[in-house]
Amino acid sequence: MELALLGAAEAVKAIRDGLISSEDLVKECLEQIDRLEEQVQAWAFLEPEFALEQSREADLAMRAGSPLGPLHGVPVGLKDIFDTQDLPTEDGTILHAGRQPILDATVVSKLREAGAIIMGKTVTTELAVFSPGKTRNPHDPERTPGGSSSGSAAAVAAGMVPLAIGTQTNGSVIRPASFCGVYGYKPTFGLISRHLVLQQSRPLDQIGVFARSVKDAALVAEAIMGFDPLDPDTRPKAKPSLFLSQAEEPPVPPKLAFVKSPVWDQAEEPTQAAFAELVAELGDQVTEAVLPDVFDDAHEQHRIIMEADLARSFASEYTDGKEKMSLVLREMIERGRTVLAMDYNNALNSVPELHENFAKIFQWHDAIITPATIGEAPVGLGSTGSPVFCTIWTLCGMPSITLPLLQGDNGMPLGVQLVGPRGDDARLLRTARWLVNELIG
Repeated sequence: MELALLGAAEAVKAIRDGLISSEDLVKECLEQIDRLEEQVQAWAFLEPEFALEQSREADLAMRAGSPLGPLHGVPVGLKDIFDTQDLPTEDGTILHAGRQPILDATVVSKLREAGAIIMGKTVTTELAVFSPGKTRNPHDPERTPGGSSSGSAAAVAAGMVPLAIGTQTNGSVIRPASFCGVYGYKPTFGLISRHLVLQQSRPLDQIGVFARSVKDAALVAEAIMGFDPLDPDTRPKAKPSLFLSQAEEPPVPPKLAFVKSPVWDQAEEPTQAAFAELVAELGDQVTEAVLPDVFDDAHEQHRIIMEADLARSFASEYTDGKEKMSLVLREMIERGRTVLAMDYNNALNSVPELHENFAKIFQWHDAIITPATIGEAPVGLGSTGSPVFCTIWTLCGMPSITLPLLQGDNGMPLGVQLVGPRGDDARLLRTARWLVNELIG
């Protein structure tokens, strides 16, 4: 059994059945990191003995008959913007070098409660925006892994961990997952607490996960969901039953709406051709849906909100150390400082109208199908690629998942993105599992 390549659900079962130990699994993951980290550079902080100590405690707990969580003994990578009381959190910037939190982010606490092993901190772009970190694409080290959750996507793709956590304010989960050829899932806005996670934009920041299957994405996402009074955008209500729902057969074959969106002209020709073939293969299960003109301004509305909030969130960093910031981040903050309150509020107030139009699509369709990215991971490490095929769904807080089902002309991964109505995450993952089974069995 090649433990480092086990899926999370398989690993949990193997540990519970006594076929492997958590320590065995962590050791093999560490060996995989030793083999590949020099090339991939996915980790910001990694202390092998810290991970092994947790795994031994997990094995002792199992032998003692203690209650076991849904992620018991499974290693997870954390994007280096989640506060951890026992590891530094430097947010991908020299301005936060040496920063050591005294408390765990809520997500980290929930992972520990679920029995997960905190493997280490994965590389993020600078303050989780656009300027790349050191990570390279595991499929081709001359290409970007995407961002801002660069290390999380690359670590899962390289077999270093079965699961990793990231964030998305524009395309920072879906894009790197597509580029690295793994499953990336961003739940509905407000289902996962962002307490003690680096804040860019309260209306846009969302937590997401990376995994090797829909099943594993559901497993970890459900474990970290829940109400948190310290995040005012979470709500005290039952969380969706993702793990059980994704395994169910749909009562009837799902109907998908193929949405090109207003940025279709930015999709590379191989991407357009691949989706034409995919839609043709799915036949009657897919119909094309055209977004009305109201969506033409959605990308600009997202930009206004994001840049204004960056200016507010990183005001002290800009004032005290703008000369140490990348040019791209400085310029975004400087544009954000000029945004008028009226324009900001108008951008926020545009979202309900967008949802009204989505409701018409979802009246007849289970999910939207659309590219995750404009194409394969670009060659070069100076950029993390375009997020434009993620922007609308992030602005609207809708659940989305990218499935590694296609390849580009150069043999690099090309993600198929499914998007569901806000709050209907369980059906989205069930539809995603159905689509994977339809196309690859």
